Amino acid sequence: MAGGQRTPTLKEIAKAAGVHVSTASRVLRQSEPADGWSESALRVREVADQLGYQRNLWAASLRTRKTTTLGVVMTRLTDGVVATTYQGIEQEATRAGYSVLLSSPPDDPEAQRAAIELVVGRQVDGLLLSGLHRPGKEFIASLRVGDLPMMTLTRHADAGLPFVGGDDVRGGALAARHLIDRGYTDLAVIAGPAHATTATDRLEGFRREAAAAGIALPESRVVASSFEVRGGTEAGRMLLDAPDRPRAIFAVSDTIAVGVLGVARDLGLRIPEDLALVGYNDIPIAAQLPVPLTTIHSPALEIGQTAVRGLLDLTAGREVESRRLPVELMARGTT
Repeated sequence: MAGGQRTPTLKEIAKAAGVHVSTASRVLRQSEPADGWSESALRVREVADQLGYQRNLWAASLRTRKTTTLGVVMTRLTDGVVATTYQGIEQEATRAGYSVLLSSPPDDPEAQRAAIELVVGRQVDGLLLSGLHRPGKEFIASLRVGDLPMMTLTRHADAGLPFVGGDDVRGGALAARHLIDRGYTDLAVIAGPAHATTATDRLEGFRREAAAAGIALPESRVVASSFEVRGGTEAGRMLLDAPDRPRAIFAVSDTIAVGVLGVARDLGLRIPEDLALVGYNDIPIAAQLPVPLTTIHSPALEIGQTAVRGLLDLTAGREVESRRLPVELMARGTT
């Protein structure tokens, strides 16, 4: 309210709106119902807005022992896919009337531990973790978080917590099947880092599908890397700057695949005539490259939204099952 005037009371708002004070209180402390506001609720909110009402979240948290704040610890937030997942988190939390306290530490367990302790110290109602290293059970057990509800998203890290992410095993299998169906048998994988279950699950799915087709994937054809373009460049050069280079590569992220494309260009290899390539995540640039990238679409925004809904269920004492959301092959020019 402008001009230094005092904040109106719930009793005053209820009187002006023609409702009981308990009705005004309920309307002003809850998020919008799925079927929308009733006529009386809309009237309460309009009056509250006109009178300059602001809810006292601190007092509410003292009454309910809830802060309506969710903690989020996400590594690699500069990555477009991770940023899109966070966008989904923010959207769904806001819709539910919650704020988000975010920390984005380096992709390192001890940096994550420090970030988790910082966030938990701010008295959040629940915690989402997206960058855990596998195996994550011991790490989770070592955290001093009491009975705070926690979920993992994107990477499950074999942590034993409820999880929301894309179906990465199926995604890897889709990549392998796509290449095999096009007649490729000399396959290789740039597998990302071994600590990330997004990478290891995608590799597992690819291996299973290749094995089911009777195609061997020797260890020499599986190269670890970082998730960055530089990781794709380094691993791509190991595979391609050799006389026995593979005919097709599956890169477990699109940024890795971009690095491979750069190596292929430098070596004078034509895509897909000399080298077929499949990425993962379907980042926006994938369809706009000079040779559009065949990739696996993972629903990053929906993963973030679904994780918030699951965490809120946990904070309400409801059981939550892990969910792996569907992924989809996007066939383009690199195969």
